[in-house]
Amino acid sequence: MRLSSILFSVCALAVAAPAQGRPSQVAPFVTVDAQTIVLNDVRIIDGTGAPAREHQRITISGGKILEIAPASAGDATRQPGSAKVLELGGYTVIPGLVGMHDHMFYPVGGQPPLYSNMGFSFPRLYLAAGVTSLRTTGSVMPYEDLELKRLIDAGAIPGPRMHITAPYFEGPGSFTPVMHTLTDANDATRTAEFWIAEGATSFKAYMNITRAELAAAVAVAHAHNLKITGHLCSIGFREAAELGIDDLEHGLIVDTEFVPGKQPDICPAGGTAATLLKMDVNGPEIQQTIRTLVEKHVAVTSTLPVFEASVPNASAGAPRRPLESSRVLAAMTPQAQAAYLGARARIPPDSPSGEMLKKEMQFEFAFAKAGGLLLAGPDPTGNGGVLAGYGDQREVELLVEAGFTPLEAIRIATLNGAQYLGEQDRIGSIAAGKQADLVVIKGDPSHDISDIEKVEIVFKNGIGYDSQKLIQSVQGLVGIR
Repeated sequence: MRLSSILFSVCALAVAAPAQGRPSQVAPFVTVDAQTIVLNDVRIIDGTGAPAREHQRITISGGKILEIAPASAGDATRQPGSAKVLELGGYTVIPGLVGMHDHMFYPVGGQPPLYSNMGFSFPRLYLAAGVTSLRTTGSVMPYEDLELKRLIDAGAIPGPRMHITAPYFEGPGSFTPVMHTLTDANDATRTAEFWIAEGATSFKAYMNITRAELAAAVAVAHAHNLKITGHLCSIGFREAAELGIDDLEHGLIVDTEFVPGKQPDICPAGGTAATLLKMDVNGPEIQQTIRTLVEKHVAVTSTLPVFEASVPNASAGAPRRPLESSRVLAAMTPQAQAAYLGARARIPPDSPSGEMLKKEMQFEFAFAKAGGLLLAGPDPTGNGGVLAGYGDQREVELLVEAGFTPLEAIRIATLNGAQYLGEQDRIGSIAAGKQADLVVIKGDPSHDISDIEKVEIVFKNGIGYDSQKLIQSVQGLVGIR
């Protein structure tokens, strides 16, 4: 949907709003809405990494968690007459996911590659999958992202709470024309100041940025108490940490500091695979990088799904991967389906991407166990196989494959993101007084992490949304809107 169409629809809300007072774009998806709501007899995974608690009662009032207590017989009848009581035996409640690499855009093909915002389908898919807060982590249509945030915050359209990242800070040599090319450090300063004034609250450095440009962007961000992350290539991880970067996207798989002959401020040709596949994550070089990141308080954002989508079809002894998931394909236009399946078919059987995925998992596990702050997000770009929301759930599953327990993986995808955003007192875990951002799941992801896909209700600010209705409303649309 074009932004002008979205804005036109919202302008019409004054005459189109339904009787219950909610905008017509939101009301069909609200399944639970009352001043007081009781989720009775639930299993709670609170997001802190603590063991799951069985047979609990969560009371929500005014959009916040009022009380958490053990459930007992007769609880429902003792609630205030106005309370909405949901009996949820066999269900699990986790905190709303905090997606830390969750774009609004999606690849739409072309040479050079082009990208377009999915401003209609992606907010709905994110919310349907349990993502109640996200960081856009790079924008190609920043004004649309800012307007989507405004509309969601106003309750005019359904979607998660959004933290808007400015357009990419990129140097000469970008593979796509959707990015502005910085000319020097002064341009980086001007660009950062401009987008702060426009409403962006974070920044992202990209593959061909120079050290001087990154340092300038860091200085502006930190002067405004904001943060900057990076998908880097021209700058190694240790260099970036010394320059003051706050977060690094994708992890070891993009770190070029070990590539032989790496030149300052230059993204080396040929990628990192040939070098990294010969290295040991427990060896001194990578361990020194991990120590530097931990000491400098630099977070790392895990984006395992975008790499998994380029792994060849499973061979003997390899994990079975849901790379052609029916639910993902159903959300795409026929053209997007064909493009993705065609890209999958062209992956060489001997591609090293599977081994690189394993190496990345080893790095992330080692980084977190060393005390590093690991974040989670899917990065819905690549060959088009990663979609909003579904990718966030798959990221949690892949963290478990990487060696984390389900409880640890859920913490990475919830409380860790909230901590990075400075919102841990409001979101990211389940506790009295916090915002009622909750995901109701049929099953027990503490024992079977794949149950994280079985979302039925998503509460954001204490309002319950029907996951399946949100999903049904965007079937066949990803790729056009």
